[in-house]
Amino acid sequence: MTDSPTRRRTLGASILSAAVVATLLATTVLTGSVEPAAAAGRVSVESETGGATADPDYATTVTVTGAGFQSIAGGFGGVYVLFGWVADGTSWQPSEGGTVGTDYRYVPDSEAKDNQGFQRFVAFPGSETEDSANAVMAADGSWSVDMIVPGASFESLDRSGEVSSVDCLSVTCGIITIGAHGVKNANNETFTPIDFRSTTGAGEETPPASGADSGGPPSDTAATAARVGYTTTTAVPGQALSFTGQGFDPGELIVATLDDGVSAVGPLTAGASGEIAGVLPLPADLRVGTHLLTLTGAASGRIAESNVTVSADPAVIPSATDPTALPTWPYIVLGVAVLVALVLLILSIATSIRRSVRARAARRTEVTA
Repeated sequence: MTDSPTRRRTLGASILSAAVVATLLATTVLTGSVEPAAAAGRVSVESETGGATADPDYATTVTVTGAGFQSIAGGFGGVYVLFGWVADGTSWQPSEGGTVGTDYRYVPDSEAKDNQGFQRFVAFPGSETEDSANAVMAADGSWSVDMIVPGASFESLDRSGEVSSVDCLSVTCGIITIGAHGVKNANNETFTPIDFRSTTGAGEETPPASGADSGGPPSDTAATAARVGYTTTTAVPGQALSFTGQGFDPGELIVATLDDGVSAVGPLTAGASGEIAGVLPLPADLRVGTHLLTLTGAASGRIAESNVTVSADPAVIPSATDPTALPTWPYIVLGVAVLVALVLLILSIATSIRRSVRARAARRTEVTA
């Protein structure tokens, strides 16, 4: 088969069209068609005792609200909402290999919709298990359920069926969310602490922290034990943590520190009832996980401690390397496409010049003949 000019033009046009398509594809990817990874979920708790609190001796009804969860339309399962305890950091998470009974424990309950209220099931929209759910997750990853916190102590089961007791006055307990029906999804795994305080009188509130200064006044009892509370239920690196304190001497100066001093604020002056309120700035590079907030009274020597769970900023799109980086392969595709288009353009110009030269030569030959 001869390589005619018409065939060459057709082949060149096909290659040029492919280059244009590749260029448009790469440009579309670079301008934002890459679907961002789902932001991590976050949870807030509001109880009948106020905020993320619960009575240590009696059952407390709480409203748990989720936002920023990964909502999978028509996906299998959804999210379990539980009350229990988790190990420090993220090692408790099922997606990180965490196992029930070892890395986290929760109050057992049936998976039925009308169970005792210690567990809740939030289904994905359009899921085949939607009818058995206590709530359905919205497309934006938001949901809300009511559930019951049984008190500051409970018994849990591990995988082998053995029973273990958990004392939430000795360890930090709270609301756990994990993937339902055995589905492991790190985006939907969260832990939100709950502070236990008695509603029957100040003398029955949480006892003093074990790290309290033994040199404090002899009159220090549970009624004057220093305590920590929070005005917000989430902590995010680079933002601020609002907190409260009680049980200090009126007019006493108090200093608040995070961990071993990664952040601090004070001195704060206690009010007439020994209460304080403050805002602690959190470093932008603060690691995600559990941290210790300590309030120290300068005059009384009282110390109040509480664990703080720091979660990743949901506004930041996670990435395997750089959160702001786009994948590099679109740039390679774009570069190759532009190079191919440039080569084809040069070849087209050269072909046109050759054809023009041949045409002029043919005309001169005809004139001479």
